[in-house]
Amino acid sequence: MNKLSFNLKAFVKESVDVLLDPKSYFSKMKTTGGVVEPLIKALIYGALAGIIGFLWYNAGLGSTILLGKAHGFMTIIWFMVIAIVVLFVGGLLLMFISALCKGSNDYEANVRVTAAVMVLMPFSVLLGFVGDLNVIAGVIVSLAINIFSLYIIYFGLTETLKANPTTAKIVIIVLV
Repeated sequence: MNKLSFNLKAFVKESVDVLLDPKSYFSKMKTTGGVVEPLIKALIYGALAGIIGFLWYNAGLGSTILLGKAHGFMTIIWFMVIAIVVLFVGGLLLMFISALCKGSNDYEANVRVTAAVMVLMPFSVLLGFVGDLNVIAGVIVSLAINIFSLYIIYFGLTETLKANPTTAKIVIIVLV
């Protein structure tokens, strides 16, 4: 019987690698092994985002637009639910983009790339309060995070999913 294990040390290293050297990370990323590992990653990123959102809300810095009146422990739960939805729907959307770019149509591989890109979820919430302080600064920060996520997705498409680099570049530029 196989024991399910999750290596937290490897998770932290992979998260840092995605942020600092996405091309190298995605060139070595596993595309098989089931969806449990990406699901755990998404749940951790969602929980971290939820904890940050909870702290910002209680400090009076966070907006409740996304979660309505949810606060306290429910903030963490809601962000974890959002992370699960983003993982599986994002995997479908990425699979569509990958198919456009003549890359992998394997759903699991696309879910794994999506999980890796979700490393930005806690950072997005961490910097989300900027919009409460100044709308223009909030838009700039949000735009920077979204452009960086597309930069990371480009390497996921070309390195892991083996998409055509030229087509992937065009798609990413259109999405920007």
